[in-house]
Amino acid sequence: MDQIAYSDFQKLDIRVARILSAEPVPDTDKLIHLTVDIGQEEPRQIVAGLREYYQPSEMVGKLIVVLINLEPRKMRGIMSNGMLLAASTEQFEQVKLLTVDEEIPPGSKIS
Repeated sequence: MDQIAYSDFQKLDIRVARILSAEPVPDTDKLIHLTVDIGQEEPRQIVAGLREYYQPSEMVGKLIVVLINLEPRKMRGIMSNGMLLAASTEQFEQVKLLTVDEEIPPGSKIS
């Protein structure tokens, strides 16, 4: 990959979020509809293709890392307002959520 300038990195608003709810998106094999607390007045909806790797019920309560200033996108009729970050092997044999190892308030900035 090409290197980017620090000013490009500064454009990303990456925050800690707590997963409040997670449920499978009907009629899909991969999508999960998440409601997350990012430290703002209203929770956000995020749609993620993680059903092959996580049961929705095991995600609730986790502190995860999300990109919150990504342009919204409608997926299967649900508006996704951000992107959770995950690590994966090259062939996607394993996919793991990026989580925070200790308690910190939702909305805390990643820098």
